[in-house]
Amino acid sequence: MSDYCDLAPAHPFHGPYHDHEYGFPVKSDDALFERLVLEINQAGLSWLTVLKKRNAFRTAFEDFVIDRVAAYGDAERARLLSDAGIIRNRLKVDAAIHNAGVIQTLRQEYGSFHAWLDWHHPLAHADWVKLFKRTFRFTGPEIVGEFLMSTGYLPGAHRDDCPVQRRIIAAAPPWTRET
Repeated sequence: MSDYCDLAPAHPFHGPYHDHEYGFPVKSDDALFERLVLEINQAGLSWLTVLKKRNAFRTAFEDFVIDRVAAYGDAERARLLSDAGIIRNRLKVDAAIHNAGVIQTLRQEYGSFHAWLDWHHPLAHADWVKLFKRTFRFTGPEIVGEFLMSTGYLPGAHRDDCPVQRRIIAAAPPWTRET
């Protein structure tokens, strides 16, 4: 995504995400869940659309607190599908709720979503895709790749000559620890 390093600087939405989030390691399960939901919602749309709706997503999904979202029933699903501030796609909403429940199960087994990711790291992109497809809903190759790149599990978020890349490497994301 080297073009992102050219597009993002000074952009009101892309800039802050590029400079302070994209490619940096993420350890909070709720923050990882947020990133997964946002990547799922980007499918078929531009990342700018998702970034512009991010605050509305945070409100609609109660700050992406996994246990809250996993407990959503028909009333919450209907609320989300009628919320014009977010992307109202039934498959994506259903995936978010389902995937929150999956993360609850992963936390019981591995301690956290983050620990589950670490347990499986490093994998090749294709193996990550297979794992995510077996584990979660609405997770194809692009969604999985962007999720893992954006959270530091796969390299490639920034070009080597991008000033942010040095800060990412200093933060020691998992892909820098590959053997």
